[in-house]
Order: sequence, then C-alpha cells, then structure tokens
Amino acid sequence: MRLSLRRIFRTARPQRLFQSKLFRMIGMVAVYLIPISICYQISGSIFLSFGLLFAILAFGRTNYGRIASMTYKRDFWALYCLIKFRLYMRRNIRRNRTVPIIFEDIVTQYPKKVALQWENVKWTFHELDEHANAVANYFYKKGLRRGDNVAIFVSSRPEFVALWLGLSKIGVVSALVNFNLRDDALAHCINIAKARVVITGGSLVDAIKKVREKLEGELDYYTICEDVDSGPNDQSTVLNDAICLDRILKEGNCTRPAQPKDADYFDRLTYIYTSGTTGLPKAAVITHNRFIYMCTMPHYILNYKKDDIMYCALPLYHSNGGIVGLGQCLIHGLTFSFRSKFSASNFWNDCIKFNATVFLYIGEICRYLLAQPIKDTDKQHRVRLISGNGLRMEIWEEFINRFNIKQVGEFYGATEGNANLINVDSKRGSCGFVSRIAPFAYPIRLMRVDESCEFIRGPDGLCMKCQPGEQGMVIGKIIQGSPTQGYVGYADESASNRKIVTDVLVKGDQYFMSGDILEMDELGYMYFRDRTGDTFRWKGENVSTAECEARIANVFDRKLTVAVYGVSVPHTDGKAGMACIEDIDQKMVDLDTLYKQLESALPSYARPLFIRLTKEIEVTSTHKVRKVDLTKEAYNVNKVNDPIFFYDASKRKYVPLDAQLYQMIVDGTVRV
Repeated sequence: MRLSLRRIFRTARPQRLFQSKLFRMIGMVAVYLIPISICYQISGSIFLSFGLLFAILAFGRTNYGRIASMTYKRDFWALYCLIKFRLYMRRNIRRNRTVPIIFEDIVTQYPKKVALQWENVKWTFHELDEHANAVANYFYKKGLRRGDNVAIFVSSRPEFVALWLGLSKIGVVSALVNFNLRDDALAHCINIAKARVVITGGSLVDAIKKVREKLEGELDYYTICEDVDSGPNDQSTVLNDAICLDRILKEGNCTRPAQPKDADYFDRLTYIYTSGTTGLPKAAVITHNRFIYMCTMPHYILNYKKDDIMYCALPLYHSNGGIVGLGQCLIHGLTFSFRSKFSASNFWNDCIKFNATVFLYIGEICRYLLAQPIKDTDKQHRVRLISGNGLRMEIWEEFINRFNIKQVGEFYGATEGNANLINVDSKRGSCGFVSRIAPFAYPIRLMRVDESCEFIRGPDGLCMKCQPGEQGMVIGKIIQGSPTQGYVGYADESASNRKIVTDVLVKGDQYFMSGDILEMDELGYMYFRDRTGDTFRWKGENVSTAECEARIANVFDRKLTVAVYGVSVPHTDGKAGMACIEDIDQKMVDLDTLYKQLESALPSYARPLFIRLTKEIEVTSTHKVRKVDLTKEAYNVNKVNDPIFFYDASKRKYVPLDAQLYQMIVDGTVRV
C-alpha cells in the first residue's frame, strides 16, 4: 500500500525514530552527503567533490565532522518539524483554511472538551464557538465587513478571546490594545489602527473616557463585562452613548456565520502592539498565516501532546500569551488555562488546580517564583514543559531542579519579524540555534555591527558575518510568500521599511533587522546578549525611551533636555529605566510633581526607576543625546558625582540614592 508523505508525517512516531540506531547511522551518512552535494554543485565533478570534502574534513577550519556528530540529532529533528509544518501550511493555503475555519474544525472534533479555564469559569470549545458566533452575527448586523478594524481594550478574560475570534469570522481585524496604556499612548494605538469601533470594559472604561476627544473619526463605543445592570435599551451607565454587549451577546444569534467570500489566508487577523524607535507603540500586523505559524512551529518542535493543558499568566494582548499560547487552544485543540494577572504566591496552586502540563513564562516570572519560600507545591504539579523567553543562564539549573521541569523551550523572536529561534533540546541558556551543518536551510544570520549598531560592511559593500564567539545583530532573510520568512511588518508602512536592510550577503537582497544582539557558539546555539536602539525591556514589556523622554519633558514644558536609557539591576531580568535630566540651576526639577505626572501618563513598567540630575547632557554633532557614557555609569553613586534618586515603591516617591541604598540594591536586599 502506498502512503502519502503527509500520512507518514501524521502517523510517524518521531521520538522513537530519532532515538533508533538506524537513524543515528542514516544521520551520520547524511551529514557527510550534504557537503558532497554542495561541492558537486560548485565543481560539477563527483571526484573533485570528494576531494573537496576530504579537504574540508581534514584541513577545514570548521571541524565539520566533529560538529556534525554533535548536532545532527538536533538539526534533523528541526528539519523533520519544518517539513511537517510546510506540508500543513501548504494544505491550509490550498484550502484557504483561515484561523476561524481551523478553529471550527477543532470544535467539531472536541465540542465538549474544555477550551478555556479562567478563575472559576470554564468554557468548552462549543461554548467558546457560540460566544464568538454571537459576536460575529451582532457586528455583521451592525454593518462591519471584511477589512474593518475594531480596537479591543479589555483585560485578559474569556470574553476577550470571544471578541476577536468572533470578529475574525466576518473578516474584521482586531487591534489588541495593551490595557496598561493611558492618555496619548492609548489614543495613538486606537488612531493608528483606524478603528471604527472601540470595545472596553470594567475599570478600563475611565481610560477611554479621558481620551475620547483625542480619538479620530466617528467611532462607535461598546462596553462588556459590566458589573451593573445596563438598564433599558442596553445603554451603558458608565460610558455615555456606549452600548453594553453583555445582554446582547448572552441572548444573541449563535449560528455560525459564513466566511466572507473574498476572505484570504494572508488577510490581516489582528494588530499586536510593540514598542519601537518612533517613541509610541507600533501596530504589528498579524495575518492568519503568521498566527498559525507562530503557534504551530512551537507545537511541533516542542512535541506538544493532544492532552496537554497550558497555563498562562501573561497578558493576552502580547504575542507570547495571545498567539504562541492561545494558539495551542484555537489551532491545535489544547485546553488553555489563564489568569488575568500574574501571582507568584498562587502560581503553582493554579497549575495544580488546572492540572497544567505546560506553562508560558518570561524571565521575570521565573525569578519571582524562585524568590518564593520553598513549598510542597513546588513539585506537586504535572508540568513537564515550560516555554517562553528570558530564562537566564544563572538561574536555569536552579529553576528546573527546584520545580522538577523536564524540558525548557526557550525561544527568541519579534512579533513583527521573521528572525525566530527556539531551543529544541533544553540547552542551558540558549534561545535557539542555527544549523552549522546546513545553515542555508533556515536563513537567519548574525552580522557584525559597530558601537552605534550600524552594520559593518566590507570593501564590496556587503555586510560581514559573525564567527562563533562573536556578538552581532540577528537578522532574517525576507522571502515574500514564505510561511516562515515572509515579512508583513506594521500597519504603518514607513515603520515597516525602517526595519529592512538591503545588500546584506548579495546585492539586492533584503533582511529584517531585529535590533537585538546575540552570540553563537561553535555548535550553532544562540545566546541573547542585549537590545539595541531606543528601547529596553523591563518587567516583560518593551519600553520606548523616546516616549519616556517626551513624557518627562512635557512635565517641564519641554524646557529641559532628557535622556532615558535602560540599566542593568542585579538579580533581575531586562533593564530598568533611568532618566538623566539636565537641570542647569538644579532648581527646576520637582521629583514629587514629576512622579505624579508620570504615574498618570506611563504604565508602571515604563516609569524610570532611577533619576539622575546633571548640569549638562552631552550631545553629538548632529544634536543627538549621547547615552553611551550615561549607560556605562548607570546609577553607581561611587563613580557618579551628580545626585541620583531611586523610586521607593513603599513610599511612592523618589528618594536620594546613597552608598548604603546602592549596595542594598546591588545585593538584592531591596526588591525592584
């Protein structure tokens, strides 16, 4: 009986195959056939090919044979998953299977299986589908059609999922707005999405009320999850002229709507907001193709099981929780358990309560969990796999040993980019790898940059690759139409173009610039080192230095020069914000007033932890603030003569940073 390639990939047991002696023998033969084939393509002679191969193995500088023998299992497993993924995506493209269509297939397979678990609420796949259908039918009746945009400003809860999933069924694009944003940043996110409708709820309604005058266009307003009776005509009592959706959706039409006739697999699905060098959040375009890719590759390569239950304490407006995590539910039929806000003291209790086998993390979560007192629940859970980014090497072993974690799927990637990596074999400290056997199979590269993070180019005008042990910027080759290497970018086309570099390896090629510095070892494992540009990462969030600088300058009517930058704090992940303010007379800066203004203008993670007052800030010849020395000096009061202040959370104010307090921060005695 003949078996199709797709059926082989469906029925094969890859783990058993990859552990067999036969595979090891085939693998070792294959790793030598790869350079033979390359040599043959170059030379055209099989005899010369073997001669060139012998020269590579005997005299080459790459130690190909030794590296191949140590990495072929890892590389062939990734290749297997990549082929499986491409077959799956080819089928989706051919049948135009968008996210809602795939989800409806999952509902048909598992109607009574629990899809979402949140606090004490459980929705089966059938119930989630009905909620989403009610959303779709209501807004279709209201006139929304394919390509229209809706801003969703709702906290992480089941209704949030039903809203954007339901809108996707009628081709409407949802802008998933960070519910920590306020004032100008909030208005900016809604405006750049060109939203026709704004949906908000609960305590977030007040934030929308404050920015209504700044919003562009004639918008319709809706609220959801209100705790009060909306009264007759479903008019909201907390946001004038807004319509409350609670009763409407509860009594709505739950019949599945037909997919728009012109719906396409490469249509826009959602906008995920990310910080950038422009100062305000940018709307990264997530197509159906990209959503499926971002959750399916981890699903295959980390070997998820159909009965896995995922737990997520990350916000669903981010790609980590809302795509990589939630996608396991919507696309692959796993149960997704989540919490509106992370709680270190309740984390393992939640994992036990929800019977979780997988959870999503960021580095800060792992540190917070390690800081908790040792308890019996540390190992009473069923979690076997954790997946996320930011688990640092110094706590890696301690974390997996204390909590009995068998597999770590650390990954690296940008929401809008195509330079994505993943750790397939729990290599300590690594965020992924690029094959040294066949680097052409996945075109991700590390390129040399100078101190200003500009690409270093050779005499031919092309960029220069990093060698193992060198640090450089990670970039991904743009191949339009590719399910893995395509680049859609942002809603703002000019912002998208700024992330593209040309003439990298050959004239005319295009690569996505990540802006991040990584390092590769001899075996191809990648290690995250630093962020570049005008952003830094703190508390799991990207922070724009330009936005912070503008907020601080506004407090003083733009009369002061301000420099904001990220600084490392021992025993924490990412970089905390520090602001250096030029106060010539040292009389203009009132720190109490400053904090009160920042408290209302910026989310907590974006407010500077340290303030430095100086008489003069150095600028370049082009009048750009020079931050290199400021970043190096950081908040070390033993080396800096300027007064420095530290935000004391217990007092909710900035206090002078002296040598004693500085040492307590360095020692980890003071938590930040």
